[in-house]
Amino acid sequence: MAEVGRAAVRDPGTLLPGGFWAAVAVWLERPQVANKRLCGVRLEARRRAARPGTEPRGPRPSADPGREESAAAGCRSEEGPGPGQRSPEGGSSSRPGVGPGESRGWHQAAETEREAAAAAPLLAGAPGQPGEGDGPAPDLDALWDDFSRSLVGDHREMLAFLAGPGAGLRAEAPHELDVVLRTVIPKGSRHCPRAAPRREMVAQDVLGGAVTFLPLEEDEQGSWKVQMSNVYQIQLSRSADDWFISVLIFCPERWQSDGIVYPKPAWLGQELPVRLARWSVASGSSGFKSSLSLLPILKYSRTYQELKDKYQHMVQVWPEVTDPEKFVYEDVAIAAYLLVLWEEERAAQGVIAKQSFVDLGCGNGLLVHILSDAGHPGRGVDVRRRKIWDVYGPQTRLEEAAITPSDETLFPDADWLIGNHSDELTPWVPVIAARSSYRCRFFVLPCCFFDFAGRYRRRQSGKTQYREYLDFVREVGSACGFHVEEDCLRIPSTKRVCLLGRSRTYPPTAEALADQQRAQYISSSRAPGPAPAPLGAETGSVHCCHRGLPDGLPGDPPNGPGALEPGAEGCWLPGFRPRDRAERVRNCTALPREFVDQVVLQVASLLLGGAPLSPGSPPSGSPPSGSTRTWNPGASLSLAEVAGELDRETLRRLKRECGGLQTLLRNSHQVFAVLNGRVRFRDWREEKLQEEKQPEAKRRLLSTAFKTRLCWFFSHHPDGCALPADRCPFAHGPAELRPPPASKRRKRPL
Repeated sequence: MAEVGRAAVRDPGTLLPGGFWAAVAVWLERPQVANKRLCGVRLEARRRAARPGTEPRGPRPSADPGREESAAAGCRSEEGPGPGQRSPEGGSSSRPGVGPGESRGWHQAAETEREAAAAAPLLAGAPGQPGEGDGPAPDLDALWDDFSRSLVGDHREMLAFLAGPGAGLRAEAPHELDVVLRTVIPKGSRHCPRAAPRREMVAQDVLGGAVTFLPLEEDEQGSWKVQMSNVYQIQLSRSADDWFISVLIFCPERWQSDGIVYPKPAWLGQELPVRLARWSVASGSSGFKSSLSLLPILKYSRTYQELKDKYQHMVQVWPEVTDPEKFVYEDVAIAAYLLVLWEEERAAQGVIAKQSFVDLGCGNGLLVHILSDAGHPGRGVDVRRRKIWDVYGPQTRLEEAAITPSDETLFPDADWLIGNHSDELTPWVPVIAARSSYRCRFFVLPCCFFDFAGRYRRRQSGKTQYREYLDFVREVGSACGFHVEEDCLRIPSTKRVCLLGRSRTYPPTAEALADQQRAQYISSSRAPGPAPAPLGAETGSVHCCHRGLPDGLPGDPPNGPGALEPGAEGCWLPGFRPRDRAERVRNCTALPREFVDQVVLQVASLLLGGAPLSPGSPPSGSPPSGSTRTWNPGASLSLAEVAGELDRETLRRLKRECGGLQTLLRNSHQVFAVLNGRVRFRDWREEKLQEEKQPEAKRRLLSTAFKTRLCWFFSHHPDGCALPADRCPFAHGPAELRPPPASKRRKRPL
């Protein structure tokens, strides 16, 4: 045996040893957090067992069927252990050198840890599908008993390895282990699309502070046995005041690395201990479910890989200004989630017909296109047509229309309503689904924070804004009569928690009463209150992180949520306003050039202490090239100080733009540098020094724009430009101007 790596754990309080077992739980239940080549795990069974080579006290405990219930693959229950979650007071620990007087306390701690571990729901492919995709799981009791007998007779070295370094110090402690059987599911890829899942037994020795991973292999007769070459162990040890997490391999010279389930020893020794050490002392849990908790993870992994291979060409033909890789792979992941979810739903209901859907606020429409290609009848509706719609073809039904929640916008023929970053429609999706038909279900992926008639107002300071908004949408779904479920998607986004309503809390005969309660709930949301913060004041951005459009987001009604405007007949809440159909640019680039130039001159004058500036011709006092005369860099002012010197009409005009004064100054990159809420002149002498340190490719790119614009400082600053004409990247007068380089647009295949 050999130690391949260790990491020191700096415990700022009393997080250890409980934090160590929380970190082990992450590696046991969610190894994909560290090993990106894994898709997840499925925990098959758990039992208490005597450590091999010792006599159990009392009858042998067997696996508890109640503890082996299925749950989501690759995911930890919300109540289960996670990074930084401590065990109950006096929780489990490993302390080398525990004296006899302390053994009882540590034994009680071990019992607490075992009870907490056993109470955590186990992970499986899906409810009722404990061996989905790769055959039935072996019997844990029989596996462990056979393994234990083999150690006592033939594998004394493995017995010593399993016992750990502190075995001789625990003579009075009961020699019991918590044994788990898990299936490790690798990610599919083009190079290895059908990588087989691998099974492991995991033996946790709470008193010894060690957890041993025992890979299993199946022989030709279908019998399972431990693959001795790939056995490894994670240990927690203490020396004086320092804690350490170590990784040991039982037989390093025979280690067989496949680069997926079993990485190279260097990774196990260098990367894994560091991550475990960080998780051991991390702050409390995030409060979110782990990813894919409602799906069989193996089926999702294979579906995602198939869709990714099929639609990755969309990245090359993407005509929108948004990032193609983010949006293509995000919609592919969402489509894979829905397709697997719907397949499981059809199997549970015993039906063959594929579910129909309507995507409200479908945006680029790629999700609608993928679901339609998979045979699901459906359509997408959005207030504005996108260029990418023309790429899909007529079989993908996309409609340009505004959705106003009313009796006219019901979808009685749809099985599912989808709200994928649907912005102002997000809280309305459960309402529309509930009123469309009793069998209609919903899926929402909230992004920007809207209530029924405008921006969502925060109500609880004890939660993050995102967590509070998710709870609000969940509350809406519950008020509409749905059993609301939460899951976390695997998408390249910070907003990846989805909410689903798959069943109702009332029978069909109670529909009239349920609808009356819905109406009462929506009406109660109109209660007057303080006006909400301006758009973007809490989120730091006023545009949707999914759509990438800073245009036309509806705010609150003019006099706050309590003063709603009258609407058309049948509208459920007259104060609702859909986003504008026309795209409105609000990043200061559409402001008149004369207005921008005036603000730039005003700010520049403030930085120079009120010195007058030339409006457009070189100042008479401008120093010639090569002059040693001092150049005035001006002062550094806060944005608040600058705003205090501008007139009210200018500020009112800037306030209508996203970012206001700060955005305008940052757009004037040649003149100003804005950092940490302060503005100053940009000193191009410093910029040239930075440019010289750039790689050659970057310098060539900068050289293509050389002298294609006039130098603002040469024309307006009292001292002229700080650089001589031959070094300044901007033109010192019209005679130096060069034509701008031709734009190299990527050719798209027809």
